[in-house]
Amino acid sequence: MQKSAGKVLASIFWDQDDILLNDYLPKGQTINAEYYSSLLVQLKDILKEKCRGKVTEGVLFVYNNAPLHQALANQKKLAYLGFQCLDHPPYSPDLTPSDYHLLPGLKKQLKGCHFSSNAEVVAATEAWLDRQPSELFFEWLAKARATG
Repeated sequence: MQKSAGKVLASIFWDQDDILLNDYLPKGQTINAEYYSSLLVQLKDILKEKCRGKVTEGVLFVYNNAPLHQALANQKKLAYLGFQCLDHPPYSPDLTPSDYHLLPGLKKQLKGCHFSSNAEVVAATEAWLDRQPSELFFEWLAKARATG
């Protein structure tokens, strides 16, 4: 049996047009409030660049009830950056639009693949994300709004 690369934790931020930010946690590192907070700052910078002159305040986040997302430090960072987090109903399944729309296609693409390094996993993920038409992101958010 051939050993494959280990797991790679990806944080993917997307909007109605495309992927805004991909981050792959370095091997041996743990995602914590400080690390995640730095991602939020990067995201704010990306939105400023993308929206040049348009309003970047009032960005709405939709994500699950993971402890990291609920951490007080991250809630404060979201508020400081002018982002708002939509409340996730406490007794509903802990799923987000990414769980229904983005991740199933990616998982299907990578299923059965064996990678010799984390860099290969990242490259395959990036290639799949790059192939997704921008109209798809709008459709996914529209479906999420209709079912949520």
